[in-house]
Amino acid sequence: MPPTGQSPAGTPPVAADPSDDEARLEFGRWLFAQPCTFLRGVARLDTLADPDLPEVAFAGRSNCGKSSLLNALTGRRSLARTSNTPGRTQQLNFFDLGEKLWLVDMPGYGYARASKTDIAAWTQTVRDYLRGRPTLRRLCVLIDGRHGIKANDEEMMTLLDTAAVGYQVVLTKVDKLTPGALAARMEATTKILKTHPAALPEPIATSARNGDGIAQLRAEIAMLAADSPDALQSAPNSAG
Repeated sequence: MPPTGQSPAGTPPVAADPSDDEARLEFGRWLFAQPCTFLRGVARLDTLADPDLPEVAFAGRSNCGKSSLLNALTGRRSLARTSNTPGRTQQLNFFDLGEKLWLVDMPGYGYARASKTDIAAWTQTVRDYLRGRPTLRRLCVLIDGRHGIKANDEEMMTLLDTAAVGYQVVLTKVDKLTPGALAARMEATTKILKTHPAALPEPIATSARNGDGIAQLRAEIAMLAADSPDALQSAPNSAG
């Protein structure tokens, strides 16, 4: 049996009240306990069928810890492939989360062992995706917490501002920072976000290693699925 106040993985909870932190966390826990399956990887958008569920995408510099974070969010060890070689993700990889939400693992930017022609092609695919995907609800921009926002992160954020795609900055690997260093990094990042109109105002600090911030990020993402009638079509109402 689940702990008191929690729903079993297969039982949808009542739609979360955005003002109720506990309900939001529980809905996030439930959603990310659902089956998460790889759908397809695409190098060109013309090979991708029209979407029918809301999507949340993940982008970041190569070696920012994106694969580890996706695995931590979904509670799986190998949903997204982790590697000591930066730039292994070379296409848009789509995952179905419980038939409620699609997660999109985007190619890392800033490094890749590939030809300039291939890198240019991936870059164009990413730009096309950001500008022409009506069901893209949010993009999570992952920043290595040890290093903070770099020039190529700023380029991505400016692209998102121009495309009017709302995004959440997520600091990764924060377990490697002292509390004082983390506080300074959060403050500096928040200051930068104020200059980007499409960015959410505050970053989320996470660690795939020790789980810091994972529940909060799950809750934020789950609320995007909760906004979709299809995502909650089987959820009981409060009177049920």
